[in-house]
Amino acid sequence: MSILGSRLKKLREKHNLTQERAGEIFGLTKYQIHRYESGASNPDPDIINRFADYYGVSTDYLLGRTDHPNPPEQDDIPEELKDPELGLFFKELAEAPEERREQLLKIWEILKSEGDRKPNGR
Repeated sequence: MSILGSRLKKLREKHNLTQERAGEIFGLTKYQIHRYESGASNPDPDIINRFADYYGVSTDYLLGRTDHPNPPEQDDIPEELKDPELGLFFKELAEAPEERREQLLKIWEILKSEGDRKPNGR
């Protein structure tokens, strides 16, 4: 089973939907839902968007690009954290195993304390 298929099945079950009912909601057949969930075929991008909207998750989550169903909105992220390199740091932090996460948090604390010692925080 693919990541997409596994997540579609999990979300469908979480919403207490049968494959038949999900098919009705998305304008698909029960067979198409089964094929997507089993990984036998992949939905086109428009259908992936419809799944994401209905289930309230991101398309990146459905496609396995992140393990976070609802990433923070870009508007909620402070401007200084939108730097691409910082974004990679926080993405790695969020997806890291516990031991690695602790190491990354220690590094982050060191970086913050260095910034606090400089005039005007820079």
